[in-house]
Amino acid sequence: MQERDDTQRFTDMPRRRDMLRAAGAAGLAAAAGGAWAQGASTWPSKPVTLIVPFPAGGGTDAFARPLAAQFSKSTGKTLVIDNRGGAGGTVGASIAAKAHPDGYTLFMGGAHHVIAPSVYPRLDYDIEKDFVPLALLASVPQVVVVNPRNVKANTIQELLAMVKSSPGKFNYASAGSGSSHHLAGELFKIQTGTFITHIPYRGAGPALQDLIGGNVDMMFDGLGSSAGHIKGGRIKALMVAGSKRNPAFPDVPCAAEVGLPDYNVSTWYGLWTPKGTPPDVQARIVEEIRKLGASDEIKAIWAGNGAEFGTLSPQDFGKMIGSEVKRWAQVVKASGAKIE
Repeated sequence: MQERDDTQRFTDMPRRRDMLRAAGAAGLAAAAGGAWAQGASTWPSKPVTLIVPFPAGGGTDAFARPLAAQFSKSTGKTLVIDNRGGAGGTVGASIAAKAHPDGYTLFMGGAHHVIAPSVYPRLDYDIEKDFVPLALLASVPQVVVVNPRNVKANTIQELLAMVKSSPGKFNYASAGSGSSHHLAGELFKIQTGTFITHIPYRGAGPALQDLIGGNVDMMFDGLGSSAGHIKGGRIKALMVAGSKRNPAFPDVPCAAEVGLPDYNVSTWYGLWTPKGTPPDVQARIVEEIRKLGASDEIKAIWAGNGAEFGTLSPQDFGKMIGSEVKRWAQVVKASGAKIE
């Protein structure tokens, strides 16, 4: 009888272990669920890091830093700007994609990151698969700006006459090969039949500084980062992209007015979080960002930079990203743009 009881006991042991494991897993899942729920209800309970994938002083910074200041005012927590420049914004994107998905590391990318898949043969992240799109933060038209000492042109027509008469003499700076500045320049060259030498930098900030200093001739920049320098007379705006003038610079003609109706290029900035961030935390972040966008301070700064705060839902922002990836792949193919 004892032998039969011992046999039964040993037979039951694996089943008991399985039951204990299942109970433990259920307990951990419940604890994790509770932790996520608590995280959403208390977010932010500590400083949040915002990875900006370009050096300080560029277009992304022009919107990230005012947003950070307003975030701190609204939540009482710091939004830490972490500038991680390099490789047309892809270095910072790679770092952000691998961050812990708890809502405390966010990524502010933009038009550069929907171009990158077509010009970088091997990226270790996928902008559509490794991130969750949260909000379109700002959208500004591209503007053609020149150093007035290097380029003695007062209109876009005069600029075109100069570059056509001296192919390759003039150059333009960009935030890096594969950046939106680069592709905006290549699209301009395609549509105007001109040749202008591309000079890539490690971000819009350094490119702008060299433009102001006269080390390069022109730039196809987002109006947000150029606005202050245009107003200060350090660089001259000859044209804004698109079919209408920008309210912040009503005297600068738009592309459609000067015979380039298809030159419709904007620089936009969006907010992502790494894939795996819990949906309720995502929703809490979106709620806070919308509140910031509705503040008088942000409205005034955005308007001064010729920008609009995005109103797209996260789902529609995701659709826009997919559409832009396809659009710029066509431009890259037509222009032959490549990493230099």
